[in-house]
Amino acid sequence: MDSPAGLYRLLGDDARLRILQLLAAERLNVSELTSILGIAQSGVSRHLGLLKDARLVSEEREGGFTYYRLAPAVRNAENGFGPLWALLQAQFDAASSTPAGRADLARLAEVQRVRKENFDAHAGPDTNERQLVPGRSWAAWARVLGHLLPPLRVADLGCGEGYLTIEASRWASKVIAVDRSSAVMKRAQTLASRRGVSNIVWKCGELERLPIRDASVDVALLSQALHHAGHPAKAVAEAARILVPGGRMLVLDLREHNEAWVRERLGDRWLGFPDRKLRKLLTDAGLTHVKVQTGARRTGDPFTVIIASGTKGS
Repeated sequence: MDSPAGLYRLLGDDARLRILQLLAAERLNVSELTSILGIAQSGVSRHLGLLKDARLVSEEREGGFTYYRLAPAVRNAENGFGPLWALLQAQFDAASSTPAGRADLARLAEVQRVRKENFDAHAGPDTNERQLVPGRSWAAWARVLGHLLPPLRVADLGCGEGYLTIEASRWASKVIAVDRSSAVMKRAQTLASRRGVSNIVWKCGELERLPIRDASVDVALLSQALHHAGHPAKAVAEAARILVPGGRMLVLDLREHNEAWVRERLGDRWLGFPDRKLRKLLTDAGLTHVKVQTGARRTGDPFTVIIASGTKGS
C-alpha cells in the first residue's frame, strides 16, 4: 500500500479488522476464518487478497493447506508501517471486550481445540515448530472403540446436521435422529446419503416431546443439545423414558459460563450447567450410577465441555 490514506481506507472495514485480530493471534486457513467470522468464503478470500496486497498478511503452504498470518513486518515500526501496530493493538484490545470480539475469540479457541484434538500438529522443541502426524485423530479412535460395542439401538437427540448420528451409525444397529429443525435435518439426511448410510431413521420433534416410543433404545445421546432445550429437566426425563431397562444416557454439554452473546448468536437458552445441576437432572429422571466429569478444557477458552452418564433401572 503506497499511501497512508489508502492503508487507512483499507482498515476502515470491520471484517478486515476482525481478520487481522485473528491472524495476529493464530495462523488460519480460509475455511477456519469462514467458520469463525460467519462470512461467506468468497468474502473472506477477497478480504485476504486485499490485506495481502497491502503487505499486512503473509501466507504459507503446509500439508495441502494455505495458512495466513499477520505479516511479521507489521509489528516492526522500522518496516514502513510507522505507528500502525500500536493503533491496531489498541483496536484489538478494545474489540476483545465487546460481545462480538469475545465471540470471535471464543470461536478461535474452538478451532485451536479441534486442531489439538485431531493431532493436526504437535509442537517440537521450538514452540514455533510444527510436526505433522498424518492419520492420528480422535475421530479415528472413536471408530476403533466402536468396534468394542454390540449393535445397539441409539437415539441421537438434537442431532443437528448429523455428524454424531453418522458416527454412531457405524457401530449401532439402528439410529433414531431427532431434531426440531426440518431444514437442518434435510442437510443431515443429504450428508448421510452421500456417505451411503442406511440405518438411520430421521424424525422431527422437540426434546421435551420425543416422537419415540417408550423403552425402545439402548442408548440416548444428548450432545450439545441440552442448553438449547426450553425445559432441560423435561428433555432429560423424555430421554430416560425411551431407554430400555439397563439402557444408558450420555450427555455432552457445556459447564456453566458467562458468555451471554451465545444467546443471540447461537440460540443457546442456557449458559451451560453446573456439574451438580447436571447430576441432579439425571438423578431426578430416575437414572442411577450417574457420573459427571470434565470432557475437554483448554487454557483461555471460556467454554469447558462436561460429560455425564447414567443408567436406567429395571
